[in-house]
Amino acid sequence: MLIGGIITVILTLFLLFIDRIIIAEEPIFLILNGLSFIIFWLFIAVLMTRYSVLSVFYGLSLVVLADLADRYLPISNNPITIPILLLFWLGVGYLIQPDFFKKYRVLILSVSGLLMCYYFYHFLTTPNYGSDDRGNFSNFVLISFAAFLGLWGFEQWRWLKTLQSDKANAELALLRSQINPHFFFNTLNNLYGLVVEKSDQAPEVVLKLSDMMRYTIYEGKKELVYLKAEIKYLETYIELHKIRYQKNVDIRFTQDVDDTLQVAPLLFIILLENAIKHGVEKVREGAFVHLMIRSQEKDIYFVIENSYNKPTPKTSKGIGLDNLKGRLEYLYPNRHNLITEEDESIFKAQLNLTLT
Repeated sequence: MLIGGIITVILTLFLLFIDRIIIAEEPIFLILNGLSFIIFWLFIAVLMTRYSVLSVFYGLSLVVLADLADRYLPISNNPITIPILLLFWLGVGYLIQPDFFKKYRVLILSVSGLLMCYYFYHFLTTPNYGSDDRGNFSNFVLISFAAFLGLWGFEQWRWLKTLQSDKANAELALLRSQINPHFFFNTLNNLYGLVVEKSDQAPEVVLKLSDMMRYTIYEGKKELVYLKAEIKYLETYIELHKIRYQKNVDIRFTQDVDDTLQVAPLLFIILLENAIKHGVEKVREGAFVHLMIRSQEKDIYFVIENSYNKPTPKTSKGIGLDNLKGRLEYLYPNRHNLITEEDESIFKAQLNLTLT
């Protein structure tokens, strides 16, 4: 880049000096030419940082040839300047965006071929072909370049959207993957306790756990599942914990939903797990979990209340709620509302979803 910059400065000063001698009486042309030289040579300097000197030299040779033809051949007898410049810019486009050029090479070369056919036809059939005619043709070339530039911009916009979508899907997949370890730890600890106690209920727990694992692994990968399947999943989880508990726990689950509705999987289980792990398991007497889920057209309302001992500031609540908030942001942006309330003895969470 430094070498290209030095070359740029030297050539710019040299060309400005030449132009100052030729058009000293027109300062505005000196300024415009100076800016043109600076932009052009900076462009060359950038090319030299990305491509071999030989590749840049081939391109510059076309520009030099076109400039010599333009300076020393009369316009009316000069059919080569425009085609050479067009070839130069096609080469520049290939160097800068080779993938785009290769993808649309048929279209680019077809348009360029049509432009050249039009140019030579106009050149051969127009008496006293002059600078005005060349300017009119240049407008056609600029329009085609602008069209390809717009196409390139659209490709970049589409690529950016795809990249953002892939990033969102990857982050969502990461959040989903965090559900399984969280659930595994809780349920395996439950099963371990029953096995240690040699409980006759252990086989039933294993069967229910197997069903839940199957649902978590296979249904959890889907974008949508039926709401009735989610409710069944919650009921199995509740039954599993009823078997395990030695103390009296008041668990109630009321439902009033349209079974045909579909939701993202494994959303409500996080709130239920939270109620069990951080609520019921830490309360010695009067433990309860009350759940309610209902639907109204495309809206789903899920409310869960549980007995609760307010933890000390150092107590960690795990990744459950943070995980749920992250998934909701991706799955139901601006179409969800998660509200949590707590006091010394009750924790309440309400999740409202609006389906599409």
